[in-house]
Amino acid sequence: MQQFLIGLGIGAILSIVILIAMAANNHKKELQYEKEISKLKNILTDRMDIESEGVNKLKKDLEDVKTKNENLRITVSTYSQKPGRREIARLHVYQLAADRLTLNSPGFGAVWQASLKESEEEFEKTFRGIHPFLRKIVPIRTDAQVINQIEDR
Repeated sequence: MQQFLIGLGIGAILSIVILIAMAANNHKKELQYEKEISKLKNILTDRMDIESEGVNKLKKDLEDVKTKNENLRITVSTYSQKPGRREIARLHVYQLAADRLTLNSPGFGAVWQASLKESEEEFEKTFRGIHPFLRKIVPIRTDAQVINQIEDR
């Protein structure tokens, strides 16, 4: 019986030692896992902060772009209403009409080219000699200016 108790005691001591070793090993693994989880949490937090900053920057950039877009829309609207825009649009219409007449009417092209050349020479004279000086002193009233004054009434 004594041998049985000695064997039981040695078995119990060995099982306690093995149990303590396993508990220490488990504790070490838990610490390692906690460290890994802490590291992953820090990485996740950093990434969320970076993404948050990126999203905030994108939102700010979007607001800036919207503001610039609105400013440009207002500027384009303002420029389209400035004096002279109607005249330019009318000149484009006249140019299209003249081009169509040149293509569709056989005799119109030669007459048109001659009168265009005369008009260009007369226009060139306004930049040389006394014409520019007189033009600065006495403004020339064009049909477009007369049309604008009639429309304003």
